[in-house]
Amino acid sequence: MANTELITGASNGKNLQRPADVFSLMRDEMDRMFERFEHGWPRWPAMFARGSSTDVMVPELDVHDNGKQLTIEVDLPGVNEKDVSVTVTNGMLLIKGEKKSQFEEKKENYYLSERSYGSFERSLRLPETVDEDKIDARFDKGVLKLVIAKKPEAIKSAKTIEIKNS
Repeated sequence: MANTELITGASNGKNLQRPADVFSLMRDEMDRMFERFEHGWPRWPAMFARGSSTDVMVPELDVHDNGKQLTIEVDLPGVNEKDVSVTVTNGMLLIKGEKKSQFEEKKENYYLSERSYGSFERSLRLPETVDEDKIDARFDKGVLKLVIAKKPEAIKSAKTIEIKNS
């Protein structure tokens, strides 16, 4: 594709050139557009930054299975333990809560008051191999940790297989 000169209206006489690769220009513009689009979406952990109180967030979680139990860890920075609830109904685990924050500062020449509220929830289907009556939940330093025991019949012991000579 041929380069095309564009004459500017400026008195400095510099010329602008159209890029040789139009597709690169289009890709760069699309990247900029998506960066602007994503900028307004709420993300964890800044999920409760100033905004609407109607936003529902979905906290990320880590699930580990060691064969005897499931361990689920949910990062909830800035959330108080009393504002978190965990329920199990028909094999569905539901973690939900709310974060409230309020800041007030009074000085001689100004008054600042900020409030933010937001709710979150996360649900997941538990496997049938877990015992819903044996769930231990602990909350420490903004991390909710659930340990869910498996049913005895679901825990399989390792069986050693003898290797014979041919």
